[in-house]
Amino acid sequence: MVDLSIRSKLAIVFSVIIAVVIVISGAGIMLLSEANDRFDHMVNVISARAHTVERVREGVEQRAIAARNLVLVTRFEDLAHEKDAVDKAHADVSEALAQLKKLAETTDAAPEGRQLIATIEDTEKLYAPVALGIVALALEGEHATAIQRMNDECRPLLARLIKASKDYAEFAQRRSNTLLAEARESYVAQRNGLILGIVLAVALSVMAAVLIERSLAADLGTEPRELREIFNQVAAGDLTRQIALRADDSNSVLAAVKRMQDGLIEIVAGVRRDADAVSSASQQIAAGNMELSSRTETQAHSLAEMAGSIDEFGSTVRQNADSATQANRLAQSASQVAAYGGEVVGNVVDTMQGINQSSRKISDIIAVIDSIAFQTNLLALNAAVEAARAGEQGRGFAVVASEVRSLAGRSSAAAREITSLITDSVQRVEQGAALVESAGKTMADIVAGIKQVTDVVAVITVASQEQSQGVAQVGSAVTSMDQITRQNAGMEEEMATAARSLDRKAADLVEATSVFRLPSLAMTRVA
Repeated sequence: MVDLSIRSKLAIVFSVIIAVVIVISGAGIMLLSEANDRFDHMVNVISARAHTVERVREGVEQRAIAARNLVLVTRFEDLAHEKDAVDKAHADVSEALAQLKKLAETTDAAPEGRQLIATIEDTEKLYAPVALGIVALALEGEHATAIQRMNDECRPLLARLIKASKDYAEFAQRRSNTLLAEARESYVAQRNGLILGIVLAVALSVMAAVLIERSLAADLGTEPRELREIFNQVAAGDLTRQIALRADDSNSVLAAVKRMQDGLIEIVAGVRRDADAVSSASQQIAAGNMELSSRTETQAHSLAEMAGSIDEFGSTVRQNADSATQANRLAQSASQVAAYGGEVVGNVVDTMQGINQSSRKISDIIAVIDSIAFQTNLLALNAAVEAARAGEQGRGFAVVASEVRSLAGRSSAAAREITSLITDSVQRVEQGAALVESAGKTMADIVAGIKQVTDVVAVITVASQEQSQGVAQVGSAVTSMDQITRQNAGMEEEMATAARSLDRKAADLVEATSVFRLPSLAMTRVA
């Protein structure tokens, strides 16, 4: 019965008790029925036989008295009355004997009783004709004969008949006493049996109550009142109660309650610890987001300023491209002049002066280009640094800045090369006057140098155009970075708001778990 439910245990125990009660009740009913049958037999059969025998005796006596009166009376009215009394008494005796004979034929009639009834019946058969004969003699007026027969025949038979009736009455009394004694013995036995059954039922009930109490105690682990107190404390949030279990108690309700309380302590302690951690982290996140938002705003302003600088730089680069285009046209013009110089050697001095002037202009332009390339390099470097600070959003901008730096470097190298060539050209022009004799050779060198200048200027022109395009891309990237940075600032503000909301929720959670009272050890673990 260990694994059965309380309902099943109670059902089994009470079913057994009810079965025992039913058995005892059935046995009691059977015994009462048997006693009732015996009492009914004693009252209805034995008493009926005794009463019938008594009727026979009374009828015989009444008939004898009426017969005697017929002998003694002389008046006709008295004779008729006594004759009716004789007839009635004889009819009563005959009826009572017939009924007594019928009762004697039952299966429960004792042999002695049957024998006594047979004696009464036989004696009546002998006595009735004599009595009726005496009545007839008395009615005929033969009183002397009637008296003689009464004394000689009637009185002995009457005495035998009365004696037989008394004998049966005594037998009926003895039989009644015997049955009464048997009934008393049966009553004592039945009473003792019922008492034993009741004692067994009570013992079984007590045993069942003890078993149920032990089973319930094992299932509950403690008294229901204590369980109710523990549940009320847990429902009120008080988890500080120490629950003591028996050494072998692991499956009772109290053990389950202890496991539940321990689990609730761990859960509430963990929730409080996590809520405190979430609250602290949300506060840090909110502070970090506020600082990041401030930095993002600063970065947005810096990007806006950078965009303005890049616009200015783009304008300068476009001017650089225009200057490079003009230098390209000048280089082409110088090449044409050098070609014509071979044909007009006579004007070589003038041409050399023009070349000298053109070379000085080119030198100035190259100096400007070199300065622009240097500034472009610095701006590209600053853009790369800002792109690195921007992180993932500035990666594309970093690539563009790197490309701009490369173009600026190339422009600077070309400018230095052109400067070197222009310097050489100026020297050659200065030496031209002294070397007029070798004007043809010098002019050839000049043509070749100018061609190189033309090529370099063409390269500078292309580089300037590419630089202009790169600066435009950088400006677009910076503008995009500015937009993204502003979006990030808005998102960081939203994150700060969410962090503050999370902090409030964590505070609400801490307040919600504050209804639970935890043991000091659990509070130490939470701390």
